Amino acid sequence: MTKKRHTFTQKSTLHPHEEVRRIYWEPLVVRRITQRNALSAVTSDSTLAAVIMVSAAFVAIIVANTPAYGFVRSMLELPLEIGIGSFIVSISCEQFINDFLMAIFFLLVGVELKYEMTVGQLRHPKQAALPMLAAVGGVIVPALIFLACNFKGAAHGWATPIATDIAFALGVMSLLGDRVAVETKVFFQTLAIADDIIAIGVLALFYGQTFKIEWVVGSLFATFILSLLNHGRVYSLKPYVAVGALLWICMFNSGIHATLAGVILAFFLPARSDVRLGELHGWLDDQALELDDHYDERSHVLGQHDFTEAAWHVERVMHHVRPPLQRMERYYAVPVNFVILPLFAFVNAQVRLVGVDLSALLVDPIVRGVFFGALIGKPIGVIGMTTLLVKLGPFSLPRHMDWRQLVTMGLLSGVGFTMSILIAGLAFTNLVEANAAKCAVLAAAVVASAAGLFFAALSDSFRTGHGQTRPSKLTAPR
Repeated sequence: MTKKRHTFTQKSTLHPHEEVRRIYWEPLVVRRITQRNALSAVTSDSTLAAVIMVSAAFVAIIVANTPAYGFVRSMLELPLEIGIGSFIVSISCEQFINDFLMAIFFLLVGVELKYEMTVGQLRHPKQAALPMLAAVGGVIVPALIFLACNFKGAAHGWATPIATDIAFALGVMSLLGDRVAVETKVFFQTLAIADDIIAIGVLALFYGQTFKIEWVVGSLFATFILSLLNHGRVYSLKPYVAVGALLWICMFNSGIHATLAGVILAFFLPARSDVRLGELHGWLDDQALELDDHYDERSHVLGQHDFTEAAWHVERVMHHVRPPLQRMERYYAVPVNFVILPLFAFVNAQVRLVGVDLSALLVDPIVRGVFFGALIGKPIGVIGMTTLLVKLGPFSLPRHMDWRQLVTMGLLSGVGFTMSILIAGLAFTNLVEANAAKCAVLAAAVVASAAGLFFAALSDSFRTGHGQTRPSKLTAPR
């Protein structure tokens, strides 16, 4: 038997494309893998995801004001039935997108929350306190502005302008490049995550329906099973997904908003690997030698049973290196960003303006409350709370973050798209009111994005044109 010895302990210095060509011999396979890697790089671009979501909303507005609107609405109202035997769950296509697919989006939100609480900013209470308290200010002020505009009317919609869309807002911020410090982006991400936590709590407490006790008990039972899986150190995703689906069905029928099932599932996913990472390198060296011993370059791969068995064993172990939390994010991040969120935007941004008195819409208290709550209330709440805590409290801004970046971040916090539209759909059962609220959400998102980008460009040109100005009192000590 002819053997071919390899060195396994040296670190490869080959380019990723050359690595692919080294491992795979079939040119078509190499080409597909290279294309897949290139596609993966594209789909990891948060700016592109934000652009696609906004484009879907733009297309929805156009469709809503054409003769195609009736056909689209009839398609969205088609019933979907899923069941086993006599047990049937029936929902419309629109409910499927808003309640089921958005539960997957909330699953990704929950994964991000748990990630930040485990290894991110939220694991350091002192570092996380300032952006989290800024998020509280960014919730209170918009709600108060909405209530001031609607104290005699639709006060129940107070939560519509409180949310910042983390994907959309961070996508817009990424357009600024190095004009915004990395520390500012981390601060803003932490603020947006805290904002999501508050919005999730608001959904659970204020925008549910009448509770059905038997389904609530079923939801608690499913949650208990998830806790048993986590406590029992189950690292396979399949049991969690199965119980998560059961949890969603129970919550959908319980009166609690079903999308929250995604957050609950995420918090029970193990964040640890079941592989001893410190021992992995030595074990892989041993397996590499075993593979080398079993390899016969003259035999067909089907005849090399010991070699393929050893390779399969390595494959199984390597699959478990990533924690279930990380594997879940990898599986669903692209579908959420490039399918689910654009679908949600298309379904829920269909604002029909045909026959609507635009002058009356501009002075509608719901429109004014949502628009000014998001556009003015969010920046005032975020910037005001941060400034107050830095000047009067024991806090300081992160290194390299100055008042210009704080203002830019505050303006962009008014970009409330996904969560705001979701809350508007729940808060306003009247179609006219819901239409008005969604109009204001979309308008505020566009204006807030433009305001943030314009201010950043203006302040940057001012600074470069007049030299470095005196450090602000808000700037962190160096």
